[in-house]
Amino acid sequence: MIFDARPCDLGEGPLWHPLRKQLFWFDILNRKLMSVDASGPRDWGFAQMVSAAGWIDHDRLLIAGEDGLSLFDIETGVLTPYRAVEADRPDTRSNDGRADPFGGFWFGTMGKQAQPGQGAIYRYYRGEVRQIYADLTIPNAICFPPQGNFAHFCDTVTGCVMKVALDVDGWPRAAPEVFLDLRAEGLHPDGAVVDAAGVLWLAQWGAGRVAAYGPDGGFLRAVAIGAPHSSCPAFAGERLFCTTARQGMSPDQLATHPDAGKVFCSDAIALGQPEHQVIL
Repeated sequence: MIFDARPCDLGEGPLWHPLRKQLFWFDILNRKLMSVDASGPRDWGFAQMVSAAGWIDHDRLLIAGEDGLSLFDIETGVLTPYRAVEADRPDTRSNDGRADPFGGFWFGTMGKQAQPGQGAIYRYYRGEVRQIYADLTIPNAICFPPQGNFAHFCDTVTGCVMKVALDVDGWPRAAPEVFLDLRAEGLHPDGAVVDAAGVLWLAQWGAGRVAAYGPDGGFLRAVAIGAPHSSCPAFAGERLFCTTARQGMSPDQLATHPDAGKVFCSDAIALGQPEHQVIL
């Protein structure tokens, strides 16, 4: 069913805030953070593209944007620069991101025109930002199992989701390995989240679904989303949310899929993990 009917050109980065019991998400191309609270629909506009967030406390988010990481005060609407990342590169923007079980925050960057090899993945951890992967095109699927012993990520254009072992502080300690190879199926991995049982839930761009894969990489099931460009999932208890996009759709396609760009939700899907807190 539709959770929020406001269409996003490029919906991304849904985050269920466990203290506020409130969903936040982004419309990247329109430079907006969006939400719904007790008063109704909310949105905040910015001077730069923003794409992903982690929660710091009840009233603050760490937000990834074009110029790096910023602190956002939900009550005042003030966005304060915190750590510059690629601020000298007007050709790039941020993309997918998620907090890890160690209090860190992973986020990707990419070319605004998805130029090959212009993207990267960074990790913020206790004041430090470090680039951990480079030469990517569309970084996505950043997520973590409950025990925090590894991370997933992908470069959408490769059709593969990776798995990398982490050390005791949450930094990669080995070379990434292929976890899912979706090339033969022609599927395009986008955002992802891991539930409390260790199942990976992966949005698949163009397929209109979120697909579940077990810890061994085996396909389990798929949840249909009411728009073709499913971009990123998030859990709130057993409710699954998914953002979608209108980007790249023709007028005829939009007429056929009038709900494209809206946020969808499905109940009683699986028990999700609470989103991890970012430690400044």
